[in-house]
Amino acid sequence: MIGDNTSLILTQSLPNGTELLKAAHNPNNHRYINIDTALKPILERRFENAFEGSKCKNPMTGLCPIYFKSILGLNSTLSIIGNVPSTTGILILHGLNDSGSRVQQAFLLQQRLTELNHPDHTLITYPDLGHHFYPSSQWTTESGPIPDYVLADLYSWLEAHSGLSRSYVTTSTASATEANTNSLNTNTTSP
Repeated sequence: MIGDNTSLILTQSLPNGTELLKAAHNPNNHRYINIDTALKPILERRFENAFEGSKCKNPMTGLCPIYFKSILGLNSTLSIIGNVPSTTGILILHGLNDSGSRVQQAFLLQQRLTELNHPDHTLITYPDLGHHFYPSSQWTTESGPIPDYVLADLYSWLEAHSGLSRSYVTTSTASATEANTNSLNTNTTSP
């Protein structure tokens, strides 16, 4: 998909992975489309009524007026980030190939946190990953499992900011009766 919009015009894939345009938008079976005469009118028609109505058929598969209206009503993250207490750690993870929100936004957020002298903020960027932290080009957003190294970064940050350390967490290979003693609750006493 291109910025989540090629689903509007793509209909099938060839065995080699090539995606074909719907015949209605490609009557001459061209290999390439003209952005101004082919793609732009499709997108304009699609978004004409994007903000009208009060019901969502299925927000995961189509436009949702309620969602779009709520997005427009949000304050910019950059304008409200100063409201976050200095005691709250902030982790920013961003794929460099995110076609949904550009990585420059993450850099601006980090810059704003630095200007505000926020003591605990971390930005981690991932080359070749897209919006869903899955390998993607700069022009497409793919979905799939999040790579282990991203999850490891998230886990490490959460562990460092949770107040818990590995010494409190044990893995149990014991019997069911012994398993009750393997707990995060350090206030238990054994009989």
